[in-house]
Amino acid sequence: MRLIRKPVLCNYYVTYRCNASCYFCDIWEKPSPYIEVEDVKQNLKDLKKLGVKVIDFTGGEPLLHNEIHTFLKMAKDMGFITTITTNGLLYPKKAEKLKGLVDMLHFSLDFADAPQHDEVRGVGCFDFVIKSIEVAKSLGEKPDILFTAMNSNIAELEKVYNSICLPNNLVLIVNPIFDYNTVETGGGLHKNNLDYLSQIGKKKNIYLNDAFIELRKNGGNHVANPVCKAASSSLVISPKNELVLPCYHLGKKEFSINGDLFNLYKSDEVQKLAALEGKLPECEGCAINCYMQPSFAVEINQYFWKALPSTIKYNRLKGTWKNIFQ
Repeated sequence: MRLIRKPVLCNYYVTYRCNASCYFCDIWEKPSPYIEVEDVKQNLKDLKKLGVKVIDFTGGEPLLHNEIHTFLKMAKDMGFITTITTNGLLYPKKAEKLKGLVDMLHFSLDFADAPQHDEVRGVGCFDFVIKSIEVAKSLGEKPDILFTAMNSNIAELEKVYNSICLPNNLVLIVNPIFDYNTVETGGGLHKNNLDYLSQIGKKKNIYLNDAFIELRKNGGNHVANPVCKAASSSLVISPKNELVLPCYHLGKKEFSINGDLFNLYKSDEVQKLAALEGKLPECEGCAINCYMQPSFAVEINQYFWKALPSTIKYNRLKGTWKNIFQ
């Protein structure tokens, strides 16, 4: 049963450029412009009219954009919940401008020591993450650590939790790795590792959406009975000011927004493509967290109930539940 029929999230790509080269990501390989202030201003107005609650300013590395603080301020002033994930390289430099503007600030960290983390990320950013934690706390911010769980680093999870998260009273977000397109991620998580993540997700200050685990055990999205609601629960805006459908990773079609995102999204052409969410041949087996998270929130099914306890836990820890009902 569909619970919410409006999109709840916008993945707003401020640029595809990145100052890291993570091996499990291909976004940084793409040439890219930067989004424009006037486009963001208009698009945020239309996103508000469409019912969106959360704006994820993403990339690439979102802090590469010199106006990222401007975008966040506009979004906050309009009542959106804001979120950013960063590798930390630029955060210490930009932290003052970002203060109070990011509801969910995530620092990516995959290992408890610099050599391993920096190797995966393709750049020396471990020390910057540690510095970013220090700076954020000094400004009264409450960042999270985003841990991408892979078969190759699963033993590092508790090390990161015990040596970095607990001493700093930070939430550890466990982000199970996912395959997409031609990106080599080392394959899906082994069953014993999925079971392990389910158990560790119950610990204090750890957020793991257990529906991610169940979805993987069930073979991901199935086109015959799709759980994915990517296009109807989320909007994806590209750095070229285009609406991307049905999702960024599939990117079947890009529509120029031209100052009218509201009517573009409501148009027959867009809605016909959106109706194919989770049903295209490429959607079989998909388990991409970016789209499954909002998909689990808008339709009452087995994944909705599986996701609910962890969702409540995280929103209570962060206090963002208050914004959802505004």
